[in-house]
Amino acid sequence: MYIVGELINASRKSIGEAIKAKDVMAVQKIAKAQEEAGADYIDVNAGIFVGKEPEYLKWLVKTVQEAVDLPCTLDSPDPKAIEAALDVHKGTPMINSISLEKERYDGLMPILIGSDLKVVALCMSDEGMPETMDDRMKIADFLVNALVKNGVKTENIFVDPLVQPLSVNNSFGMEFINTVEKIHSTFKDIHTICGLSNISYGLPNRQFLNQTFMSMAISKGLDGAIMNPLDKRMMASIIAAEALAGHDRYCMKFLKAHRKGIFII
Repeated sequence: MYIVGELINASRKSIGEAIKAKDVMAVQKIAKAQEEAGADYIDVNAGIFVGKEPEYLKWLVKTVQEAVDLPCTLDSPDPKAIEAALDVHKGTPMINSISLEKERYDGLMPILIGSDLKVVALCMSDEGMPETMDDRMKIADFLVNALVKNGVKTENIFVDPLVQPLSVNNSFGMEFINTVEKIHSTFKDIHTICGLSNISYGLPNRQFLNQTFMSMAISKGLDGAIMNPLDKRMMASIIAAEALAGHDRYCMKFLKAHRKGIFII
C-alpha cells in the first residue's frame, strides 16, 4: 500500500498560514511526523495562493525534502507550479493529478510525455463527476491509454476512480469498489489510489465508516491512499486488511506492526 501523507495542504488554515509565513519548522514538523507514521510520499499543495503557487510549491518541496528522505506528491493542476517544483525536487515525484478536464489535461500532459514521473489519473472530465463504474472506466481507459501512448510506464500510473459521498447516493461506495476491481482486471501493472475520506461526508461516525470502506477497497485491490497517516486506527486497519487480502507475505508486516504496538490504540 502506497501511503501519501495529505497534511501539508494550504487549504488547512494552519498550513496556509505556515506557508505564507514560510515557517520552515512548522512545515518540517508535519513532514517528519508523517514520515515516522509510515507515509511513502508527502503531498504538497499551495493551491490557495493564486499567482504565487509556483513560488510556494517550490518552497514547500525544498523545505519538506530538507527534513525527510521521501519523494513528494506535487498537488496542483497548474503546469507552471508543477514545473517550478520539479526544478528542485530530489528523486521521482508523483503528479496529482491529470484528468479529462481539458485545461488540466492539456496543461499537464506535455510535462508527463516520455518521463519517469508517477502520476495520478483522476476519473474526472468536463462532463462532471462520474457516478457509475462504467462512467469511471470510460475515463480511466482514455487516460491510461493516452499516458501509455505518450511514454508513461504503466507501473507509474495511479488511477483514482473518485470517491463520492455515500450520503448523496447509497450506490457510490460499491460503484467505487467495483471500479477498483475492474481496473486491476483490465490493466496490467496499473495502481489504484484515492482520497478516501469523502465517502463519509455528511454522516456521523466518519472515522469508522472510512476504516471499513478502506478495508473493503483493499480487498478488491486498492493499493494507494491519499490520507492522514497520523490516524493510527486507519493505519492499523490498512495493515490488517492487507494481511487478510493476501498482500502481506507470511504476515510479516502485520507481525512487525504488532511488535511495534500499532494495534494498541
